[in-house]
Amino acid sequence: MLPCGPALSFVRCLVRKKNVSGESLEDSKLCRCLSTVDLIALGVGSTLGAGVYVLAGEVAKSDSGPSIVVSFLIAALASVMAGLCYAEFGARVPKTGSAYLYTYVTVGELWAFITGWNLILSYVIGTSSVARAWSGTFDELLGKQIGHFFRTYFKMNYSGLAEYPDFFAVFLILLLSGLLSFGVKESAWVNKIFTAINILVLLFVMISGFVKGDADNWKISEEYLINLTAVTENCSSYENVTSIYGSGGFMPYGFTGTLAGAATCFYAFVGFDCIATTGEEVKNPQKAIPIGIVVSLLVCFMAYFGVSAALTLMMPYYLLDEKSPLPVAFEYVGWGPAKYVVAVGSLCALSTSLLGSIFPMPRVIYAMAKDGLLFKCLAQISSKTKTPLVATLSSGAVAAIMAFLFDLKALVDMMSIGTLLAYSLVATCVLILRYQPSLTYEQPKYSPEKAALAASERESAVSESQINMIQENHFSLQALINPSSLPTEQTATTVNFLVGLLAFLVCGLSVLTTYGIDFIANLEPWSIGLLAVLVASFIVTILLIQRQPQNRQKVAFMVPLLPFLPSFSILVNIYLMVQLSGDTWIRFSFWMALGFLIYFGYGIRHSLEGHRSDGDDDSCSENSGLQEKNPVEEVDEPENANESDQFLAHERTSEC
Repeated sequence: MLPCGPALSFVRCLVRKKNVSGESLEDSKLCRCLSTVDLIALGVGSTLGAGVYVLAGEVAKSDSGPSIVVSFLIAALASVMAGLCYAEFGARVPKTGSAYLYTYVTVGELWAFITGWNLILSYVIGTSSVARAWSGTFDELLGKQIGHFFRTYFKMNYSGLAEYPDFFAVFLILLLSGLLSFGVKESAWVNKIFTAINILVLLFVMISGFVKGDADNWKISEEYLINLTAVTENCSSYENVTSIYGSGGFMPYGFTGTLAGAATCFYAFVGFDCIATTGEEVKNPQKAIPIGIVVSLLVCFMAYFGVSAALTLMMPYYLLDEKSPLPVAFEYVGWGPAKYVVAVGSLCALSTSLLGSIFPMPRVIYAMAKDGLLFKCLAQISSKTKTPLVATLSSGAVAAIMAFLFDLKALVDMMSIGTLLAYSLVATCVLILRYQPSLTYEQPKYSPEKAALAASERESAVSESQINMIQENHFSLQALINPSSLPTEQTATTVNFLVGLLAFLVCGLSVLTTYGIDFIANLEPWSIGLLAVLVASFIVTILLIQRQPQNRQKVAFMVPLLPFLPSFSILVNIYLMVQLSGDTWIRFSFWMALGFLIYFGYGIRHSLEGHRSDGDDDSCSENSGLQEKNPVEEVDEPENANESDQFLAHERTSEC
C-alpha cells in the first residue's frame, strides 16, 4: 500500500472503527449472571426516580393541566424511538459500552470518544445530584435538623460551592460504590427490592387517586377560573379579566401547553440506557437487552400515566404544589398520613435512581480504557467479583467529591447534552448500519437450520455481487432513485452522505424553530420560505434513504419503520439540545476541551484499534466496525461452525 500523507493518516486515525468480528460476542471477563428480570428492574429503577413524585405536579400546574397524561404519552413515544435504536444495537453487539461502543463500530473513534466522555459526565453529575436529593429528602423527614447543623458549623461562602458540605451524600455514594464492587448479582438484588417497594407505593397512589378522585377536576370551566383569578388578583370588577390558570377543561393551556409539558416529561424517561451497558454481564444478551429496554419503558410510562391521572383527579391542577404534590394532594382529600407512605416510596425511588446512575458509569469507563482511549489501569477487573473494580471506585470517588462540595443545580443541564447526544448518535448509527453491504458477526450459538439458511442467503449474495461488479460503478440520479436490490459500497456511501445531510437539516430546523419562532409567527416571508425548504428537504432526504437497499441479515431485534423512526428520534433529540441555554454549552465546551486533551495526548496513541492496524501494516486505516467478508469465502464457513462453537465455549465467559 502506498504511504499516506501525515494529514490523511491523522484523519484516518480519527475515523477508524472498532472491529468486533474477531472476538466472540459472548466472550467476557465480567460475571455473566444477570437475568432479563434483573435488567427490567434496573431500567425501571433507574428511569422511575423521584421525578414521578415531583414532576407530575410541576408540569400539570404550569404547562399541561389534566392533559399531562397526553404529555407523558408523547414523551414516552419519543423515548421509545431512542429505546428501540438501543435495543437493536444491544441485539447486534451485546458488549459493554452502550452508546460509546455502538458509535465506535459504526461512525469512528473520535465520535465514540466524544460520546463516551459525555456519558461519563452525565453519569457523574447524575450520581452526585441524586445523592444530594436523597440527603435533602431524608433531611426533610427529620425536620431539616441535619441541614441546620451543617449550616451552623460547616457553612461555605464561596461562589459555585454548595451551601454546606454534604457528608451524608458522600457516605451514600461510597456505600453503593462498595456494593457494586462487591458484585453485580448482589447489587441487582438490592435494586429489585427497592424497585418493588417503589412500584407498590405508586400502585397505592394510583388506587387512592381513582378512589378519592373527582372527574369534575378534569372539566373545570373557564368562567370559574376567571372568577378565581379576579379574587386572587383582588380585581374590583370581573370584566376584562383573563384567567391566569388557562381556559379550563382537559387542556387548559391548549395543545401547545401539552407539547411544552411533553418536552419536560421527556427527561423523565432518561435512564433506560443503563441496560445497554450490561452486555457482558447478562445471560442471553441478544434477547434480554431488547426486552429489558422495551418493557422497562412500558412500565415507566404506565406508572407516570397512572400517577399523573390520579394526582389531577384528586386535586384541581391549579392548586397542586410544585415541590411536593402528592403529600399536599393527600391532605386535600383527607388522607394526611399517606404522606409517610409517599416518603418511603420517594426514598426507594431515589435509591434505585442513584444505583442506576452509578452502575453504568464504571462500565463505560472500563470499555473506553480497555480500548486504550482512557488510562489502562481503569480497565482492571477484580478476579474475585468479576467487576471493573478500579473504574467503580475511582468514578464513585469523583462523584462523591462533587456531591460533597459543589452546587450542582447549574450543572444538571449538562447531563442533558450527554444523554441527548448519545441518543442522536445511536439513532444515526442504526440508520448507517442497516444499509451497509456485508456485515458479519461472530455468532454466539450454532444451529444447523440457521446455517443452511445463511448459506442460501450467501449464495444469492454472491450472485448479486457478481452482477454488481459487472455494472459500472458511478453515481447517477437513476442509481439514487432506483438502486440495486442488495446493498453495495455505492449505496452505503450514498446513505452515509444522506444521513449527514439529514443531521445538517435537523440542526437548521431546530435552530430556526427555536430562535426564529417570532419571525415565523409574524409570517415573515424569508422565515416561512426557509422553513418550507428545510421541511421539504428533510422529507425528501428520508424518502431517498428509504429507497436504498437494506442489509438482509436478521438479528434478535430490529428497529421497525426504518428510516422514519430513527430520523424522527434524531429530530427530537437535536431539537431538545438546541433548547439548552448558552451557559450550559459554555460549560460543556470546557469539559470537551479536557476530554480532547486526554484523547489527543493519550488515547489516539494508545488506541487498541490503532495498534491492530499497525500490526496489519496499514497505519491508522479505516477499519470496518463490523467487518466485511468476501461472500465467496463465507459459503464454506457453516461446515466448520460447530467446531468453532465448541472452541469458543471454553472461553465464552467468566463464571461467578
